Amino acid sequence: MTVDVLAQSPPMAAAQKETPHEGRGAQGKTLYGHGSTQKNQSRMTADPFGEMAPSPKFKLLTDDDLEAMPPVPWLVRGVLPATGIAAIFGPSGSGKSFLTLDLLAAVAGGDEWFGCRVKDAPVLYVGLEGEAGIAQRVKARRIKHGPCRGLRYMLTPMDIRSPMDRAALIEAVRAAGWADGVLCIDTLNRAAPGMDENSSQDMGEVIGAAKAIQAELGGLVLLVHHTGKDSNKGLRGHSSLIAALDCAIEVSREEDRRSWRVFKSKDGADGKAHPFTLRVVDLGIDEDGEPVTSCVVQAEQGPSESVRRALPPKSGNQRVVWDALGELFKSAGTLAPQDAPKGVPNGRPCLRLEDAIKAVRGRLVCDPKRQTERTQSAITGLISRGNLAHREGWIWCV
Repeated sequence: MTVDVLAQSPPMAAAQKETPHEGRGAQGKTLYGHGSTQKNQSRMTADPFGEMAPSPKFKLLTDDDLEAMPPVPWLVRGVLPATGIAAIFGPSGSGKSFLTLDLLAAVAGGDEWFGCRVKDAPVLYVGLEGEAGIAQRVKARRIKHGPCRGLRYMLTPMDIRSPMDRAALIEAVRAAGWADGVLCIDTLNRAAPGMDENSSQDMGEVIGAAKAIQAELGGLVLLVHHTGKDSNKGLRGHSSLIAALDCAIEVSREEDRRSWRVFKSKDGADGKAHPFTLRVVDLGIDEDGEPVTSCVVQAEQGPSESVRRALPPKSGNQRVVWDALGELFKSAGTLAPQDAPKGVPNGRPCLRLEDAIKAVRGRLVCDPKRQTERTQSAITGLISRGNLAHREGWIWCV
């Protein structure tokens, strides 16, 4: 026998007939101009207990709201953002691995990099290509610039597409207290063995893995990658990679001339080339008696920077002080003292201002009581001219 469910529920139907419609009076007339709209608005702003409900999911911002938002945080001003996914890429032999290590060391130490202001952060370098070469590069940089305490290295093979490998990596980084910094993977190809770089599916999987790591650790994930056969087309592989990046740095080489530029930046300028050279560093002798060498990056001035660079003073107290400081800088060496402030450029000798004044003031031909004052005035003038830089009681040549 078939049962009509609706026919067996008259009390509900009766209740519906006897209960006035929400927003209507006893006669069923609408109390508001748009009853259904008012009902929906009341549901958005108040809960059944008369308390205010949470604010709407989507907030509409004004110009003032946008202006009050904090600016984009940078690790390397105008080059590397503090968070997101970035890449540094170039053809084989361009020097990108040397440049990458130099960049990471600058971030780890908070040192100025190619004239750009740097905010220090913990750095982990995952080297998956040429482990022996990595050790030599690190040794060369240590000889030239001293130890870098904020930089750690991992040389264990991994696959970032593997959830187990990602979990182990994240656990190791957190255990070392190295989160919210820079995680550099060199190279992307070695971190995803067997991937088809031209496949949108494979590249999407790798991009998703990098984003998953960044979401867990915070900070910036920096991928080192190659260019294709045509270096003018940018990063090798599927175009979804460049689309997913917050920043990309291109390294190029023409014969012995090397340079890098910001290829893509969501929040900064791009296009300006920064030339550099690789300087050979002697590492010693191997077991066969052959010399072992590696290289370090040395920034070069482009034509525009050379023109803009301030000329030294030609005469007066500033010239006397400038010549005397030059002798002190030469004897100071290229390693920054332990108590030197962050931001002193790599390989740039620096002096404590107080010590420099004491060492130089005797060169000035004036009343001995005025020598300190005149020396201070001359150094202030050299800083204003752009010959010297000053920070936290230390000076160095620009």
